[in-house]
Amino acid sequence: MQTGDTIVALSSGAPPSGVAVIRLSGPQTEPLLRAIAGKLPEPRRLTLRAIGQESLLDRGLIAWFPAPHSFTGEDCAELQVHGSPAGVRAILKLLVSQGARLAEAGEFTRRAFENGKLDLVEIEGLGDLLEAETENQRRQALARFEGGLSQRIDTWRDQLLDLRAEIEARLDFSDEGDVDEALPPSFGDAIAALRADIGNALASIEHGRIVREGIRVALAGPPNAGKSSLLNALAKSDIAIVTDEAGTTRDVREVPLDINGQLYILLDLAGLRDTDSKAEAEGVRRARLAIDQADIVLWLTAPDIIGEAPQTLPSTHIRVGTKSDLAAVANADLVVSAQSGAGLDALLQRIESIGSSLSSGEPALLSRERDRLALEAAMTALDASAQQLAVPELAAESLRIASQSLERLVGRLDAERVLDRLFASFCIGK
Repeated sequence: MQTGDTIVALSSGAPPSGVAVIRLSGPQTEPLLRAIAGKLPEPRRLTLRAIGQESLLDRGLIAWFPAPHSFTGEDCAELQVHGSPAGVRAILKLLVSQGARLAEAGEFTRRAFENGKLDLVEIEGLGDLLEAETENQRRQALARFEGGLSQRIDTWRDQLLDLRAEIEARLDFSDEGDVDEALPPSFGDAIAALRADIGNALASIEHGRIVREGIRVALAGPPNAGKSSLLNALAKSDIAIVTDEAGTTRDVREVPLDINGQLYILLDLAGLRDTDSKAEAEGVRRARLAIDQADIVLWLTAPDIIGEAPQTLPSTHIRVGTKSDLAAVANADLVVSAQSGAGLDALLQRIESIGSSLSSGEPALLSRERDRLALEAAMTALDASAQQLAVPELAAESLRIASQSLERLVGRLDAERVLDRLFASFCIGK
């Protein structure tokens, strides 16, 4: 990506559409607006303008956002025009001919990050918000994009800065009369409290992962137990191939399902059995792995199929008797018929009941592997610092490592803040 130039792109969906939004950002935004639309509109107020130079290309609404009060922190503008393919192409061509450059993927957001308008955590929230398919995903992504996690991280960083300033003042200015040599008795307690707060936040990451990625529901059982038929019935679509031949499914098929705002991922698995077929054996191996990683397991049995459930099913499993239209099924929590639809509503209610216990509560701000690694690294460094208080130099270094872990999470490494906090906290050098 290049910096310092002015970029332009269609920011709305592909035309044809009722309205198309063309976005500009960069130092030449103001002269470009004057060149194609005449007088500059009042900042942050939509204004109707004719767009074109020698000939009229379109007539639409123009919004002008002078720096730094814009999405990217640079001079920005948006043109809301009619969403015709020819009209959009003509306006983009005119802007490029006047000196703008077509933006690369994600370049507007990249500039927002580089100019301090968004941090990495908020950018991830924005990406999740754009891709949200369910209500829970929308709520969680919006909370992250609005800075909920960033504010929490800033609070932890401020506490770490206080702790670091406390130690480093004693190391660097021990000869000053207003700096005590010994750390206060509460110093170790402050480290422990911070570590506990980060640990409590980290405990919610599984909840966040479930909302963001969906609750994985494995449809497991012996061959011909009705897994693919049940998948089709729940998804209300002929997604999986259904035959009376055992071993038809040889890979893990994933089908998303929205149940009252929560995303569920249905997994159609190979039937579990011993086989001489290398392809089917690989499917069975993948099926066992999917069962181990699933949040909910539906173990399917049928009146015409013999098969024992594995000993390691999770507590969130449901024994489902299939093909209830053929005969009664014993030892089942629920019985269903993919053919007639009997029992499907009860099964969905049971799945939702378990899913609600896994994803209930306020939106979790932590949801990514990067979150987990950063917070675990910070906690490890805090543990080390608590054990090194007898050697202040080592304790200070561990606190610095903890700070860096958090700053990498948000994309900021700001050593100057330590000095600012240190001199604000102590009357040094009067």
